[in-house]
Amino acid sequence: MSEGGASVATVEQLVRSKLSEALGGGRGIVESAVPTIVFTICWISTQDLRTSLVASVGAAVLLLLVRLAQRSTVQFVLNALIGIAIAAVFASRSGEARDVFLPGILYNGAYAAVFIVSILVGWPLIGFLIGSLTGEPTEWHEDRQLVRLCSLLTWLFAAPCILRVVVQYPLWAGDHVALLGTSKVVLGWPLQVAAFAAMAWVLSRNSTPIESESASELGSEPEPPASR
Repeated sequence: MSEGGASVATVEQLVRSKLSEALGGGRGIVESAVPTIVFTICWISTQDLRTSLVASVGAAVLLLLVRLAQRSTVQFVLNALIGIAIAAVFASRSGEARDVFLPGILYNGAYAAVFIVSILVGWPLIGFLIGSLTGEPTEWHEDRQLVRLCSLLTWLFAAPCILRVVVQYPLWAGDHVALLGTSKVVLGWPLQVAAFAAMAWVLSRNSTPIESESASELGSEPEPPASR
């Protein structure tokens, strides 16, 4: 089977290829993080909600215009814009600056819970992510080695969400806005990079042979996405 034209002999190579597609590659990950980082830095320096929102939305709009000019997908930029809008609604309704960060805490808590439950019941979410790209949502579950690998990857994917909740909820409860902003930056992009690096390390070992016929089917190329 092939991975972008190259031979795919192991589960790790297969999952690495599909995971990269789902995350939009390095560019998609950066674009989804930039508006939030801009917002947080502006909030820490000015403590002005309007200024921070204008700066973050401006960054997102700039990224959006670049994508539109290139006629490529705007999915990750739009996701960031939606997150900023939700944060603004929470803060505006409560009148408390700390609530800018509450949607992120709730979001990470929900994701962490879903990831953990999926692992405990034996259907790790990374497996569904792979299956959704190949058009075979559950075929991957027939290969026990693939399930074990997807469970490990799901734990690594969930780790940033878990850590953010553990660190940020006490800060939110104590109304430590500056520390919340700092933790959002530190536990945002850098932590996500660390998690992806750990996942890449696991996948770089390339040691699990693809055994079952169903796993082999996962290696078939999905329909090519729109130009990026």
